[in-house]
Amino acid sequence: MSLILRGFLLFILLYLISDIFVMKSNFGISPETLNATLFGDEEAYIDPMNEASFLEFWHTQIFFIMMILLTLSSIFIRVAKKSRAILTNTLMISAILSLISLPLAFYLSSFFVNIYLVTYFLWHLVALYMIVYSFWKLNARSV
Repeated sequence: MSLILRGFLLFILLYLISDIFVMKSNFGISPETLNATLFGDEEAYIDPMNEASFLEFWHTQIFFIMMILLTLSSIFIRVAKKSRAILTNTLMISAILSLISLPLAFYLSSFFVNIYLVTYFLWHLVALYMIVYSFWKLNARSV
């Protein structure tokens, strides 16, 4: 079972790394580039994102984030003893806030772009820590 869990963790790690690169190339990972993607930029001749494309992106993000979080949390809860509730809740809340703030930015105000970026990177960092910690605990148990 430990080998399967390590495989899951490796794939989650690969997803997190590739997710940042995909986000950087498609949407941008700074407030300026994300605003230009969502709302357009006349000076750079960038058209605003249409609603159908945005909803398609948001829909796939909801699905993938849900699968990653549920899998990672189930592994982490089994191997961690201390602070597992704090880290798991931080991971879930920051991921949900990132998912909520993106449509708020698209439909209401560009103010939510900053909230989206902070929570996006927060849940990625917490997930990265949980992966590394879980790898460490799984390797410590097998030795």
